Amino acid sequence: MKSVIIGLSVLILCLPCVAEMSADWPEFRGPTAQGIALDATPPKTWGPEENIAWRTPLPGAGWSSPVLRNGAIYLTAAHLDDERNPTSLRAICVDAETGELRWDVEALSWSGRSKRQPKNGYASPTPIAADGRVYVHFGHMGTACLDTAGKVMWRQTGLPYNTPHGNGASPVLFDGKLIYSADDAEEPFIVALDADTGEVIWKTARITDANLKFSFCTPLIIEDEGRQLAVSPGSGFVGAYDIADGNEVWRVNYGEGFSVVPRPVLAHGLIYVANGFTRPCTLHAIRTGGRGDVTDSHVAWTITEGVPHTPSMLAVGVELYFISDKGKFSCVDARTGKVHWQEELDGNFSASLSWADGRIYATNEKGMTTVVNAGKEFAVLAQNGLGETTLASIAFSGSALFLRTEEALYRIEAR
Repeated sequence: MKSVIIGLSVLILCLPCVAEMSADWPEFRGPTAQGIALDATPPKTWGPEENIAWRTPLPGAGWSSPVLRNGAIYLTAAHLDDERNPTSLRAICVDAETGELRWDVEALSWSGRSKRQPKNGYASPTPIAADGRVYVHFGHMGTACLDTAGKVMWRQTGLPYNTPHGNGASPVLFDGKLIYSADDAEEPFIVALDADTGEVIWKTARITDANLKFSFCTPLIIEDEGRQLAVSPGSGFVGAYDIADGNEVWRVNYGEGFSVVPRPVLAHGLIYVANGFTRPCTLHAIRTGGRGDVTDSHVAWTITEGVPHTPSMLAVGVELYFISDKGKFSCVDARTGKVHWQEELDGNFSASLSWADGRIYATNEKGMTTVVNAGKEFAVLAQNGLGETTLASIAFSGSALFLRTEEALYRIEAR
């Protein structure tokens, strides 16, 4: 545990619900925003007939990952018409203990066509649950806030943008601001909404020379020399924005990288960023503390082999783990980029890596989760299949983990 805390020591306490790490998983990648479940003790083995506490079929279609707050699980889904266009964008609440569907509420309605990439959906961004509110985001189609009983508190539908492959970036919450990137194909921007009202506090254009400007990356909140920044990778560059006013504080350019998805990871004073669908796809380790364009001064190291286009990375102790969309699983020294091991796992991967109880969980798109020992020596502990497609990332709470498939939500716990 000590080594894990060292790896997280530079992450500031600006994350919702940090004080309840053992019980809650309130946003994409959990209370640390980096896939670390500090106090969880989930099982390492399961299957359709093993360690399944409950399985709840889910209405609608969606790939948002489950979040957990005060015994309730929140997800989103879309109801589709006969031509597979979204008609109703939903917020869903499931009882974490029993699996009972508590409510299924229309957060936003939608009419007309909406573009998406075949592997993506209309309800891919993950909600945030904090302070008696649930924030659900559907990209260019809008954002809404509900209370924990399912009552809609506000809607924001006045920020349309052109996204050729649908929506993927989840919002983040800090200091009363709901922040998300909207990497439009023509005029990308990042925006902060008032968490109480949904009104725009600031909106900042993201200036890039990339030919393809669309991306789908969830920002990471960090403290950098006394400022709270939202680090937001996009097409052609990663920018760090002052949360107070939205001004760009520093940037690193990486050329024609586009369709960036993996959420950044922070450890040892370095931000780890993948530059998306370009050749070669490159992982950049960037020193914090910069001002202005720091492309030439703050990139500590790079690596190109096995870098993910979709799954987010994982920093544990002095190791950095990542898995490519095609299943190349890597462990490198987080400080230098030295490769400890690279191994091949079966299947394609979209879900982000996560860590709990000394183990790393890697779920492929066919619903097979490989559990490996965290460390410099590669060791597979278990492979667990459910026989259902999944692109969503795992949520953890105490002795249980929660896994969303195309058909259902599972609570997995030693029985």
